[in-house]
Amino acid sequence: MARRVAGWACAVCHTAASAVVDHCHEHGYVRAPLCQSCNTLERPDHLYSNDVRVASRYQRLFDTDAADWLRHWHRCPGCRARTTLPLPHLAAWTAHIACRSLRPTHRGPSGSTRKPCGVLRVSWTGSQNAPRSCMLTVAVERCPSGEHRVLARVSYRDAVQRFGTWLAETAPAVAAAAGPDRTDDLPARVRPVIADTSGEEQALF
Repeated sequence: MARRVAGWACAVCHTAASAVVDHCHEHGYVRAPLCQSCNTLERPDHLYSNDVRVASRYQRLFDTDAADWLRHWHRCPGCRARTTLPLPHLAAWTAHIACRSLRPTHRGPSGSTRKPCGVLRVSWTGSQNAPRSCMLTVAVERCPSGEHRVLARVSYRDAVQRFGTWLAETAPAVAAAAGPDRTDDLPARVRPVIADTSGEEQALF
């Protein structure tokens, strides 16, 4: 498999050779081949199974390279149909984007510039399969003065709604392709892969 994947360019950066086949852990759908760097970049920074540290790489995922990453995540029909992201990514988006204005700042060493306080962390109770009971908690850790902890508590449904609005503004083409009617043509049952023994190997995608 590694040799066959290496024949493809990374579906996100379009420059490096692919090393892995990325898939959605929530819905099980294969997205596309990625290089090792992009695959590592998009992996949520889990502290626990329901806890994510919002690292600096989210600046690329949701700011500078947002359109490319949103297009990649929505290659999963499950995420595309629900117009959302896998729960860990949605949690990180909520902390990094939806709660950005709530993050406090402190004066830097020079006293003239203010820097974002501490480290953002978001945890959740429940799961996306029970949206009424799923709640995201955004907090600031490692505040120099110890002043801050919980910034916001956002319900899963509210987070999804906010994400949908932001998606339409940030990547309108991705948003236009999303929605519950976009999976009507999916097969009801999966079929086994039959190897082509006639000569040329089958393409992955």
